[in-house]
Amino acid sequence: MPRLVKGGKYVYGWSEVDSNGRIVVPSEALEEYGFKDADKVIVMPASKRSGGFALTTPFLLKNSRLSVILDRKSRLAGFQLREGETVTVGTRTYCWVKLNGKGEFVVPVETLKAYGVNLGDRLLVGRGSGLALAFIAKGPIVAEAKKHSGLAVFR
Repeated sequence: MPRLVKGGKYVYGWSEVDSNGRIVVPSEALEEYGFKDADKVIVMPASKRSGGFALTTPFLLKNSRLSVILDRKSRLAGFQLREGETVTVGTRTYCWVKLNGKGEFVVPVETLKAYGVNLGDRLLVGRGSGLALAFIAKGPIVAEAKKHSGLAVFR
């Protein structure tokens, strides 16, 4: 997994959002974050600066300061909402999706828009904190990644 600049964030490559909202998680990231095939994962917003979203699980969040999300939105934590249905905590939007056996997930178009993502976008997949896998839509790291033609593209 390359770093774009010395001391910078590690990235896996690009993941393209297809015409159905399908997005691929690199197999290395599935292993690193402990996502198992057919797991249900929580989609949470990334920073305003980078846009996009991040994937996590209740297990990864439970001992962090973000565990308050699980406490406030037990239907999200228990995957009792419809898949892709959003809930808001403060000003931030969350939902859950299911990973299929190929490490892919689908986010409804309207939900993607809540994260500033559109069909056809190319998202930079990067190591976030140990809490979540980042799918980055904009900002300086995306600008830097565009200079690196050798990054993998996941479709």
